[in-house]
Amino acid sequence: MPATDPNPDPRPLDHLPLMGAADALALVDRAGALDYTGLDRAVGALARALADRGLAPGARVASWLAKTRLASLLPLACARAGFVHVPVNPLLKRAQLAHILADSGAALLIAGPSRVATLEPGDRPADCALLIEDEAGAATLAAQSGLPPSSADPAGLAAILYTSGSTGRPKGVMLSHANLWLGAVSVAHYLRLGPDDRTLAVLPFSFDYGQNQLLSTWAAGGCVHPLDYLTARDVIRAVERHAITTLAGVPPLWVQLAEADWPAETAARLRRLTNSGGRLPVPLIRRLRALFPNADLYSMYGLTEAFRSTYLDPALVDAHPESIGRAIPFAEVMVVRADGSPTEAGEPGELVHAGPLVAQGYWRDEARTAHRFRPAPSHSRHGGTAVWSGDTVAVDGEGLLRFVGRDDEMIKTSGNRVSPTEVEEAAIATGLAAEAVAIGVADDRLGEAILLVLRGDPAQEAALRDALKRDLPNFMQPRAIVWRADLPRNANGKVDRAGLKAELAA
Repeated sequence: MPATDPNPDPRPLDHLPLMGAADALALVDRAGALDYTGLDRAVGALARALADRGLAPGARVASWLAKTRLASLLPLACARAGFVHVPVNPLLKRAQLAHILADSGAALLIAGPSRVATLEPGDRPADCALLIEDEAGAATLAAQSGLPPSSADPAGLAAILYTSGSTGRPKGVMLSHANLWLGAVSVAHYLRLGPDDRTLAVLPFSFDYGQNQLLSTWAAGGCVHPLDYLTARDVIRAVERHAITTLAGVPPLWVQLAEADWPAETAARLRRLTNSGGRLPVPLIRRLRALFPNADLYSMYGLTEAFRSTYLDPALVDAHPESIGRAIPFAEVMVVRADGSPTEAGEPGELVHAGPLVAQGYWRDEARTAHRFRPAPSHSRHGGTAVWSGDTVAVDGEGLLRFVGRDDEMIKTSGNRVSPTEVEEAAIATGLAAEAVAIGVADDRLGEAILLVLRGDPAQEAALRDALKRDLPNFMQPRAIVWRADLPRNANGKVDRAGLKAELAA
């Protein structure tokens, strides 16, 4: 950790281009290279183009894009224009997009032509305008007279990131300029990012960990290289071609990269590897440490509602490979009993996160906001509203946290949080199953794999799988389907999900 503390004073998010040297590279992609002067101009030009569309202040602008120049600029351009960015995972299908557009009240959707072609009547609300991405048009934005850096209130809403809940459809987490700015500064600080660092951005920009690849690198004055990869070999080639120093991933990606054939010289280029979205198995940690001898390995834990809570100092990885570490800068992390009192060393309890990284709640969902965002425990130093994670952890005598398990029914697969209800609803919507239960089962590659238990006729499995492939993204596809004549139920007549999971796990 650097000797000086990070600056705790937030600024408008669109000021990030001011953090780098004017002539230092900030972004290199298929459209070319931008230095920090060019990044600021491009953000201003795109902000002007958005503002000229006549949208109301605070309008939600949704994007459904691959990692293009436009996708990289939108988080800052929307902030500069006074709009709220709603990035949509490009892996999602039209049904998930339709829900997000309707729920967010998006006034504008920006998407590529191939994705727009999949939409059906009614998917895009009548009051949501459409802007089809035009690479040539995006490249000429720099010629426009752009908007200057904004004077936005750091407490103002800057983005809504949609994340699945344990029940129902994805919910929108409201993030302020301050949430995103301080998250970027915090990560840049504890990762020791500097102006000479080059980050290969392989994760989607639609969730906090992926978007932070951009924001934290720019906060440090470094350069981002976005990459939509197909194979591990694509990542290896990009690391070599661009002299990449920093790579963020989720466990399934690290499995692929650890099994790939890395030239020793290329592997030696990496200075830091970061992991979130699930715990790395100890054998994989050992493999990564051997494969990348010059890289620090950062194990991290976070949740969108509070951005990120903990990280493990790389110096402790070998001795404590199963730990998720300590609180990141600006975060206050507590482990509490059901009554809110602090646990003793080794005693499992709920992880509660307080401080300026705590989000503003769920968009237009007071009930779920009240459940997750509650007053901090009485012993909290920061006080105010805290995120009660629903995750069980334990702290050891050295103050290091260990993840124990999730209290909710979320499935974490391939670094994605998947709502069982969403998978179940899709299965039942096919008309080929009467009831459905989706559960997560341990999987060395995925973290958890989806197992779908259905009441119905097993002869329908091929047709049902075809329908799911059409309606759900790849990471929501079940690894296995179990057909039952009936499903176990509890005393209330509901399906006994916990009992079913225990039975199948055994």
